[in-house]
Amino acid sequence: MKKRNVMFLCLLGLILVGIGGVMMVIGRGHTVYFDNKSLDYEGKTCESPYKIEIYQGDNADGEAVAKLYDGERGSATQIGQKITVTLVVTQEKGGDEEEPAVYTIDLPYSMDGPVINLPAYLAGLPEEAYLSEFIPVVTEEPEEETTDDELGLGDDMMLGDF
Repeated sequence: MKKRNVMFLCLLGLILVGIGGVMMVIGRGHTVYFDNKSLDYEGKTCESPYKIEIYQGDNADGEAVAKLYDGERGSATQIGQKITVTLVVTQEKGGDEEEPAVYTIDLPYSMDGPVINLPAYLAGLPEEAYLSEFIPVVTEEPEEETTDDELGLGDDMMLGDF
């Protein structure tokens, strides 16, 4: 091969590897879970508010991604390593809504389903307190035992009777 062809093939390979690396970082999709649950962390209790409305983006004009009451979990899909949400918090049932507040939260690249505990995040606790990974619970059904009668083998049949 000519030296020029080899050079073009190497350049093409580097460009493809570069595009793959960029897409891996900016194109990573996350399902982000939000919890509105009370949390105890190092002796500090973060009580969950009555209701938190979550809007994706930097305003509360659109439709809510999730409306979480005390003890509930919601989710949103995000592409990239940060999520920007607008939170509207109502502390007590029948109480007034607080002013919408915009938050940008970094999402760890190594986590597939980050869970953000909103009361802990709003209380200013460190990342290790409010961020965890969602791990689905797989429930296994018990195996049914099969008896000889269910297989059609009666007590009167012997192996030597063939």
